[in-house]
Amino acid sequence: GYLVAVGYMDPGNWATSLAGGSRFGYTLLFVALLSNLMAIVLQSLCARLAIASGRDLAQACRDAFPRPIAYMLWVFAEIAIIATDIAEVIGTAIGLNLLFGIPLEIGVLITAADVFLILYLQRLGFRWLEAFVIGLLGVIAVCFGVQIVLADPDWAAVLIGFAPTTEIVTNPEMLYLALGILGATVMPHNLYLHSGIVQTRAYGETLEERREALKFATIDSTVALMFALLVNASILILAAAAFHASGRTNVAELGEAHNLLAPLLGLALAPTLFGVALLCCGVNSTVTATLAGQIVMEGFLHLRLAPWIRRLITRAIAIVPAASVTIFFGNSGTSQLLILTQVVLSLQLSFAVFPLVLFTSDRRKMGHLTAPLWLQAV
Repeated sequence: GYLVAVGYMDPGNWATSLAGGSRFGYTLLFVALLSNLMAIVLQSLCARLAIASGRDLAQACRDAFPRPIAYMLWVFAEIAIIATDIAEVIGTAIGLNLLFGIPLEIGVLITAADVFLILYLQRLGFRWLEAFVIGLLGVIAVCFGVQIVLADPDWAAVLIGFAPTTEIVTNPEMLYLALGILGATVMPHNLYLHSGIVQTRAYGETLEERREALKFATIDSTVALMFALLVNASILILAAAAFHASGRTNVAELGEAHNLLAPLLGLALAPTLFGVALLCCGVNSTVTATLAGQIVMEGFLHLRLAPWIRRLITRAIAIVPAASVTIFFGNSGTSQLLILTQVVLSLQLSFAVFPLVLFTSDRRKMGHLTAPLWLQAV
């Protein structure tokens, strides 16, 4: 559950939530909440597919569709993973820059080294990978807890922000950021990831055992995703309380946000906490994007690459645009690229969601664990 939740709080989320909070205050909290509720529904369907059919989403697509359609879906899944990876490269590089003063161009190249960290963790075993991820999530939660206390937001306005408003769809700027928040929250590669990693558990073969496994997998991912909502909402609330309230409505760059936090919150520790949390998010998301990449490639193409080769290919593809934008446009370019990657993700989402709903509604695939009608309707 927490491995899946990590994808819901990557550096792309930071960029969209910071921009949304500083520009429109607490209004876009509703989009974060709605996206998270849909994520809970979709991730529960992923667990259902894996436990009932013994196949992950990529394998199910390869089984069900003609080869050209399966290849097309594979290409869209890879585009989503590359968009995610670009966000992680930039986020980690900015984190390194904020904490250690490493130039962004060099930071982007250093991110290629994360492949060795993931390889080491995978050698130790899957539980070690999970422990590492949960440890970093704990650090992120503490960092944001302290910053929210320092920012002292208007809690009445926060509650109002969770209510829907028509302005989200009538204001083009707000809609663009809302799409970014949606793409940053419900990530296509996470659907492949969840349906793959559920199968690392020995959940048994009988119907009763599978029902029990489905119940616990759903509780597991729901609790983890509510934690992810807390982190995402915290970023937006922090931006609204620290920047929007003081009239700084155009803060979208992570570096700029970091520099403004100390004078606005009145504590030198605040920017450091921000940098540490950002770096943890970047490293964490890298772990899960790598796992998703392996599941997608093996499932769609039946192609098994060594994890480090797969990782280096994806990272190399992501580093080129990230490095180019960093060199030519600097900080302002990276913030725009971060938000764009999240909008791209929201546009890729349907190509994972439609097959998922189709398969989990199919009694021939799912047997007694077919999604009930009310769940299909939602």
